[in-house]
Amino acid sequence: MLAELINPAYLGFILIGVMLFSIFVGFPISFTLIFLGFFFGYLGFGKLVFYLMTLQFSMVMTEQTLAAVPLFVFMGIMMEQAGLMERLFSAFQLMLAKVRGSLYYAVLFVSVIFAAATGIVGASVTILGIMAAKSMNKSGYNVRLAAGTITAGGTLGILIPPSIMLVVMGPIMEIPVTDLFAAAIIPGILLATLYAAYTTIRCWIDPSLGPVLPVELRATSMLAVWKEFFIGLVPPAALVFASLGSILFGFATPTEAAGCGAMGSLLLALAYRKLTFGRLQEALVKTLEISALIMVLVAASNFFGAVFSRLGTPMLLTDFLLGLEMNRYLILGMIMVMIFLLGWPLEWVPIVMIIVPIILPLVEALGFNLTWFAILVAVNLQTAWLSPPVALSAYFLKGVVPEWDLKDIYHGMMQFMLIQVIGLILIIAFPQIALWLPTYLYGQ
Repeated sequence: MLAELINPAYLGFILIGVMLFSIFVGFPISFTLIFLGFFFGYLGFGKLVFYLMTLQFSMVMTEQTLAAVPLFVFMGIMMEQAGLMERLFSAFQLMLAKVRGSLYYAVLFVSVIFAAATGIVGASVTILGIMAAKSMNKSGYNVRLAAGTITAGGTLGILIPPSIMLVVMGPIMEIPVTDLFAAAIIPGILLATLYAAYTTIRCWIDPSLGPVLPVELRATSMLAVWKEFFIGLVPPAALVFASLGSILFGFATPTEAAGCGAMGSLLLALAYRKLTFGRLQEALVKTLEISALIMVLVAASNFFGAVFSRLGTPMLLTDFLLGLEMNRYLILGMIMVMIFLLGWPLEWVPIVMIIVPIILPLVEALGFNLTWFAILVAVNLQTAWLSPPVALSAYFLKGVVPEWDLKDIYHGMMQFMLIQVIGLILIIAFPQIALWLPTYLYGQ
């Protein structure tokens, strides 16, 4: 056997290199992970690899927390179809008609609500682009700042609970999803606040970047505006608070809360007369597609990670880095840079499911709080959504606003990417930004 000729731990480095090359070339991620796991596992420790795969797939299929994934996805899709966000955006825009940069604030306010309603970044950026771009063009807003606000606001869905990524990350890192949800709330609000502060400063320096709303677009009756605002805000906010609050305060598990949220979104769509058989069928098919993609990838990456761990490579890497006697925050910085760079060509799914389990022993050996580290990874991956050349948010926005030049969209995104880096540094420097709320709710 090859294991007698070469240290199996070194096979792990070859395995990672072949895996990254295969994904970059374009091979399907799930099948690549399963095939490579089988091949290198058999080379490293023989027939045991077959039992290992059976065990890992069984563990994923019996993980109750992951049942929340399709339920939260369905909840988000139904909230999108109910059309509540358009009403909320329109009302917020009209309320701040005389304020410079009001549309930037409207986008960020709605993006926070929408991020809490659905953890799907593509849906958030698309809906925000459809809602805001037309009004921004009419009002003479700066295209770059507008594009940056929309894409940055849309990516909040990856962080603000109930985030699908956090639901998946919990079992992988063996952290309660409730802790991750509580830890993500303040960092999410922090980033939204930094975005708003940046647009405010830019509009104060140069008022032409965000002019007041033209008179012909303003409301004639503020009573109607307030009515629209409450109709648009109260139902989704109540649904999100009910599902998220029940998780945070321990009244329900994430899966139970997701089930209630999915049912609530269905009732909301029915109440607003947006529910048709065609839309329900479309929502179910979309939910099936997204959930199947995530769940197969979870199972494949769990098997891949188990093979990699069994080869002994993570411990070899951990011992090597600890042997360098570097400052642990310097090693943390290296990990963050690596995740940031991998976020350019890869989506969050393979990074969370493949890369994070590989570096987890190192993070534990360095003595870092895993909940805090999970939030750092989430914020880092959100930053990667805005990083050219592969940044998917740019293509989502370009698809719904074809008149905006891709170069301008990239330029706008880069500004907000730097703000996110500042937010990441603040969370590293002040861990209590992420840890205060879970500690307050659940103790140490």
